[in-house]
Amino acid sequence: MASNNSTLSRRGLGKLGAAAATAAALGAVKGVTTPAYAQAPAIVGKAPIKVGVLHSLSGTMAISESTLKDVMLMLIERQNSMGGLLGRKIEPVVVDPASNWPLFAEKARQLLSVDKVAAVFGCWTSVSRKSVLPVFEELNGILFYPVQYEGQECSRNIFYTGAAPNQQAIPAVDYLMNEIGVKRWVLEGTDYVYPRTTNQILEAYLHLKGFSPEDILINYTPFGFSDWQNEVAKIKQFGNAGKKTAVVSTINGDANVPFYKELGNQGIKATDIPVVAFSVGEQELAGLDTTPLVGHMAAWNYFESVRTPENRAFIAEWHKFTKNPKRVTNDPMEAHYIGFNMWLKGVKKAGTIDATPVIDALIGVTVPNLSGDYAALMPNHHLTKPVLIGEIEPNGQFNVVSRTPGLVVAQEWSPYIAATKDLIGDWRAPMNCGAFNVVTGKCTGSGKKV
Repeated sequence: MASNNSTLSRRGLGKLGAAAATAAALGAVKGVTTPAYAQAPAIVGKAPIKVGVLHSLSGTMAISESTLKDVMLMLIERQNSMGGLLGRKIEPVVVDPASNWPLFAEKARQLLSVDKVAAVFGCWTSVSRKSVLPVFEELNGILFYPVQYEGQECSRNIFYTGAAPNQQAIPAVDYLMNEIGVKRWVLEGTDYVYPRTTNQILEAYLHLKGFSPEDILINYTPFGFSDWQNEVAKIKQFGNAGKKTAVVSTINGDANVPFYKELGNQGIKATDIPVVAFSVGEQELAGLDTTPLVGHMAAWNYFESVRTPENRAFIAEWHKFTKNPKRVTNDPMEAHYIGFNMWLKGVKKAGTIDATPVIDALIGVTVPNLSGDYAALMPNHHLTKPVLIGEIEPNGQFNVVSRTPGLVVAQEWSPYIAATKDLIGDWRAPMNCGAFNVVTGKCTGSGKKV
């Protein structure tokens, strides 16, 4: 993934080891070595601290989001067993926006203005995040968003604990290009903002790498799409041009189940046309016969198969909490694990649950991830992350075939899009801006703190 270095260096960022990433986030403050959970005072008759859980428990996205509700309940229960936070019990407030994007905004407003939650952990799709973003900015709420996304956004009220494009999509394309020799590209996505913006970035990147428009096929299908026979046939035909072809998939939700089934039905093996997915993990594969899918890939920042003491402990805790040894873990779950631990530390650092001081206190916080490193919360409200490429195994797990040697700092604004190539986000004083133009020296758009 050396192809990213020049751009990262231009912004004063780069691929950093854990210590370097922590130093970049904290400035003169030293890295943290204490556990994410510290023993808190006993809970003594104080009003609970309410935390919102905003995930679809029904509808097309429930296949992905319901498990995130469960992991939040586990993390909150664990913290309460150790004395809560600031001597108070944490109380989850769970709502179901039901894969309905306007309903996400209504539920977010309810959580902030009626339930008076201190923070919200939620959303999956970018359209749901964009639906709630104005609400969080209007009411000065805090949202921890745990899923990979398209970038091109940097809100003061959102902490993006999933991957930006340079922490998932670009490294995945680099791997296919450099390690597998892919020459033709199918960019297959669900028809909404995340796939369209991600593919806009990838198309620009592929053109920069010398690929012609004739070697890039882009297609979108609706949420919940199930009739994949013709679409997969088109992919198969596109791959018959005598050049190594791969599918870069931004298909979301339960549409993945019939998509992968149809790949198997039409005999498309990973050795023929490999698929690398950005929204398919262990949870989505749990209900599939993965035998015909062996060798197809996913790009994430965490896999359940990662072998570290931290991950083994997390998996054991998850199985105990769910009373089900077959329940899998996945990348967005780790993002919530990291985000919740960061919020705990931010609240302790601020000494209050009030949003404004907590938002300021969160910059520079570091906590362990599950891959053996530390995640640092950078001034752009994104995390440092390792990037992993995994191949599907017969048991529905992933064999990690590639991992960055250090942690990658998120690019919130794409350097491959002309309108955003000179923008950065930095929510520290005196800049306090989510879209600062490094050429003009001005804060642009609506990202400036008021």
